Amino acid sequence: MTSSIFQVIAFDADDTLWHNERLYVHAQNKFVELLTQYHDPKWIRERLDETEGRNLQHFGYGIKSFALSMIETAVELTEGRITGQDIQQLLQLTKELLRAEVELLDHVAETVSELAASYPLMIITKGDLLDQETKLERSGLAQYFQKVEVVSSKTRASYERVLRRHNITPEKFLMIGNSIKSDILPILELGGYAIYVPYYTTWIHEAADPPPSEQPRYYALEHLGLVPELLAQIEDGV
Repeated sequence: MTSSIFQVIAFDADDTLWHNERLYVHAQNKFVELLTQYHDPKWIRERLDETEGRNLQHFGYGIKSFALSMIETAVELTEGRITGQDIQQLLQLTKELLRAEVELLDHVAETVSELAASYPLMIITKGDLLDQETKLERSGLAQYFQKVEVVSSKTRASYERVLRRHNITPEKFLMIGNSIKSDILPILELGGYAIYVPYYTTWIHEAADPPPSEQPRYYALEHLGLVPELLAQIEDGV
């Protein structure tokens, strides 16, 4: 490893390293299709979003939480008339999400490999532990990451706990992710570096206003392939 101002570089996983949200969008479309005999599609989507938001405090993030929210919403919107066969369809849809192919985003494989030669790499992601560990193994990227943390939420406090556990100085820590709310703002509050690489769509519960462009230690890039060049500029003090 070369000498660097960064002690560790961490990546978010879903929609930063591999596609994820589009799988949920497809599942939501299937869910709406199942319930259109009862309600307007727009109303169904709104109620599902409300249920997911309400259930985050109970079930956290991930596919299993999403499945429970679909079932709860279906029961409520049909006033209990949803059939066992329809519930089975929702469970099958959940299993399809869990088995879905892990498809890397453009530039991920070569960028992660390049950075791993110069920096200690880490994953910090939220969701279901088994699901995230399985996706990492299937992604072919596991060999490049020295540390993996699956957390229940991404807040300043949760990041502080992770950094403290691994003896990482916040001012020497860089987080790369697609969520302003989860990957960027908490890190900037801690005094760390953050690189925002947007995904083409954002889950409603991850929506947040970006920091001002002149915010110290904050950077926004079009895609992950631009990260090595930016890091070289930061290291050189440009």
